[in-house]
Parts: sequence; structure tokens; C-alpha cells
Amino acid sequence: MIISKIDQIIEELNQFPEKLLDEIFDYVKYLKGKLIKENMETAIMSESSLKKDWARPEEDEAWQNL
Repeated sequence: MIISKIDQIIEELNQFPEKLLDEIFDYVKYLKGKLIKENMETAIMSESSLKKDWARPEEDEAWQNL
């Protein structure tokens, strides 16, 4: 039987004492925030590269009817 990662994590979490769950939850929120920040940084870095294509007259013409 193959157990998914999320199920493995839940199994591990079920073994922790209640008093440590707040700390684990804080760490999970930290990781989520880190991921969001990294995704935003990637989007911002990509914008300058894509801006070259977006700023072309052909693009303006293609989007003018929308």
C-alpha cells in the first residue's frame, strides 16, 4: 500500500504532544510564507523579461479589441 506524503505527515504529527503543535503550526506557516515570497520574486524577475514582448506594437494591436 502506498501512503501519500500528506498521510505520512499526519501520522507523524499524531505522535507529537499537543504542546508542540503550536510550534509545528508556526513552522508550517513560515514555510508557506517563504514559498509565497519565492513565487512573488520569480514573478517580479520574470516581468522585466516579459515586458520586452508586452511593449511591442504587435501586442498592443492584438489586445486592443478586448
